[in-house]
Amino acid sequence: MNIEQIYTGCLAQGAYYIESDGEVAIIDPLREVTPYLKRAKNDKAKIKYIFETHFHADFVSGHLTLSKETGAPIIFGPTANPSFDAIIAKDGQEFKLGKITFKVLHTPGHTMESTTYLLRDEKGKDHAIFSGDTLFLGDVGRPDLAQKAADMTQEQLAGTLFDSLRTKIMPLSDDVIVYPAHGAGSACGKNMMKETVDTLGNQKKMNYALRADMTKEEFVKEVTDGLLPPPKYFPLNVKMNKEGYEDIEKVLDRGTKGLSPEEFELIANESEALVLDVRHQDEFVKGHIPRSIFIGLNGDFAPWVGALIADTKQPLLLVIPEGMEEEAVTRLSRVGFDASIGYLKGGIEAWKAAGKEIDKITSIGAEEAKKMIDSTNIKVFDVRKKGEYKSEHVLDAESTPLSELNKHLAEYPEKGDFLVHCAGGYRSVIASSILKSRGIHNLIDVKGGFGVLKKEGVRTTDYVCPTTL
Repeated sequence: MNIEQIYTGCLAQGAYYIESDGEVAIIDPLREVTPYLKRAKNDKAKIKYIFETHFHADFVSGHLTLSKETGAPIIFGPTANPSFDAIIAKDGQEFKLGKITFKVLHTPGHTMESTTYLLRDEKGKDHAIFSGDTLFLGDVGRPDLAQKAADMTQEQLAGTLFDSLRTKIMPLSDDVIVYPAHGAGSACGKNMMKETVDTLGNQKKMNYALRADMTKEEFVKEVTDGLLPPPKYFPLNVKMNKEGYEDIEKVLDRGTKGLSPEEFELIANESEALVLDVRHQDEFVKGHIPRSIFIGLNGDFAPWVGALIADTKQPLLLVIPEGMEEEAVTRLSRVGFDASIGYLKGGIEAWKAAGKEIDKITSIGAEEAKKMIDSTNIKVFDVRKKGEYKSEHVLDAESTPLSELNKHLAEYPEKGDFLVHCAGGYRSVIASSILKSRGIHNLIDVKGGFGVLKKEGVRTTDYVCPTTL
């Protein structure tokens, strides 16, 4: 038996390749399925099953393409109702894979079809669970995403999740290994650990949601407390995973079409395409196409695309580092953004050589920023998350989180320069590009973000909880 976790850091997502006696199961595959096919070929093994833990919201699964390529059936848990052929397993149903067995544990709560797959080894001993979004390391799946589909409140879903954990998962042996679908950084939970594999016994000690003496009421309160609004693209990804999607090869063929500066400009002017620049932020600030939006491949690219662009059908024209064309289009497709219609051939240098207009962002270091803050009382805008801001922030800085930037546009001054910063310099350039696309140009980006400002000695303050009288 061989179990391999295939972890994709930018999505904080774990897919699984399990092989036994020449037969393979894939759990929650990513959309590009070539790595699974190659691995099975190298192992001289046959992909027999494709297990889906639920209809994913944060990424588009490769289940349909993989089934088409291999003939392997797609398996969902009870109550799933996809628009394509699939095995809808019963609670407790078993599937043989070589010398091992998978048992279906229906664990609704995150979604109503959510299912955990229990793997039993060659001797029939419980070995591991593939828990999807039901159980994370340090947390559990958020119960607010499936309210409409389930016709239930988030509190009702949380209560259902409480029952699932206590009747299906917690009774299992402490030495059972937990393989979750996500790790720290995913928007599907809120308190996940940085580790991606653990034992159930350790989770019973470390995970607040598995506390033995916890009441259902306490569980519901803790699990629903502090949930941020889900990204707007989540329902669109669920729809694609449930109803189907275009073959990724067609998406790649269309998105990796090179366009001359003239063609690129013509399409940009005559269509509603958004120009998305995915280079490094340091390159973007030096020169970019006016009104283009920056979201760099070097950061949490796909989640920020989903959070800020939201509409997966939005046509995109891309500015990409040379040689990264397929990578960029693939990563967009992972979260359902299939409408890339080409990229700027030759990049920004070709654009300049053609005599086209460029724009720049003023970006300064911490030393210069400190001088401006100390001597001019320049306004400072912090685009980190609210929690980061509350932990510590520049004295008198305004909190305008990147994920909510459009709500705060009126707070930015029309006249007079102002500073924009994040934690390390990635998000502030995204914010700056959005502001400039909205006609706000009097901004100055702080290169290196809050970390360098603090090191330079800029005055900061901790968040003080207001006193209740």
